[in-house]
Amino acid sequence: MTTTRTTAPDAQGADNDAQDAESAQSAPAAPGARTAALLRPYELGGLRLPNRVVMAPITRARATNPHLAPTALHAAYYAQRATAGLIVTEGTWTSPRAVGFPHVPGIHTDRQVTAWRRVTDLVHALGGRIVLQLWHAGANSHPDHHHGAPPAGPSPVNPGERVFTGGGFQRTVTPRELTAADIAATVAEYGAAARNARRAGFDGVEVAANGSMLLPQFLNPRLNHRTDAYGTRRERLLLEVVDAVAEPWDGQCVGIRLSPYWTADDVFTADARTRATYPYTADDETLAAYDELVTELNNHPPSYLHLRGPAPTAPGAARVVRVRVARCQFTAEGEAGDEVGVGDVVA
Repeated sequence: MTTTRTTAPDAQGADNDAQDAESAQSAPAAPGARTAALLRPYELGGLRLPNRVVMAPITRARATNPHLAPTALHAAYYAQRATAGLIVTEGTWTSPRAVGFPHVPGIHTDRQVTAWRRVTDLVHALGGRIVLQLWHAGANSHPDHHHGAPPAGPSPVNPGERVFTGGGFQRTVTPRELTAADIAATVAEYGAAARNARRAGFDGVEVAANGSMLLPQFLNPRLNHRTDAYGTRRERLLLEVVDAVAEPWDGQCVGIRLSPYWTADDVFTADARTRATYPYTADDETLAAYDELVTELNNHPPSYLHLRGPAPTAPGAARVVRVRVARCQFTAEGEAGDEVGVGDVVA
């Protein structure tokens, strides 16, 4: 089985596309035409979607049991949305070390696999398709989630976030730096989670590399001060994770949710200096790391990229990504993504 590919335009084609996009924006298509485009079937990584409307992941924190296993409520929730072209589940922990929020389900125990199987069986019985989103919080966690021990991250740098715990919102702490052995174990845990997702009956997996999770922490020069290979090539961990996750799926229907942008707490209303020093503010150095990443992804092609955030999903920026990553398909946010040729499907 091979990864589904799309052909990206050359530089001249990208210029023509930009002109076409401007024309499309100045003269919007009729609502009926836009709806018809969204309802067309689509082949995504060997998976046939009946339409191009994807349910984006929404983490609801409803695994209110000590096993962090999905419940009957999860099955009913996703069954109600089975008519979407594709469902991407809420974030799901790859291991106990990955935990960063309470009541979020996992995919690292047999009990969790069995519980997720009840969800996927019901979605499939209703004609739906569903992929599992894989999470690791990294430094964006709290000792309360790790029996009093500090969470681990790329470097001993406090991300300065607020995280929810059993005792309410608390500030993050300075994490311990992941060792080389820790990193190898983390990659292996992602691979095991992908195998468990297949056992649980999912149609694919999506690696969360957006927001404040572990993988974008490694991509971020404000949080990754390492001098080893995972610091000099900040995209290395994500690429190793993609390879580990793709192996049990034969490269089929493995996606990456990607964005260098993340704003939380009161950063939107903060003064300019606070916004400028916020760890997840995308600057030239951060964006350069993502530029290297999307180019390198041609050698580790996922089935699709799920672009999220104000800039990556803007037509111009997303088109740059599309030109550089010729070997995968795209999920963009909003109806306009499909209309102007930025996304193949929309969430």
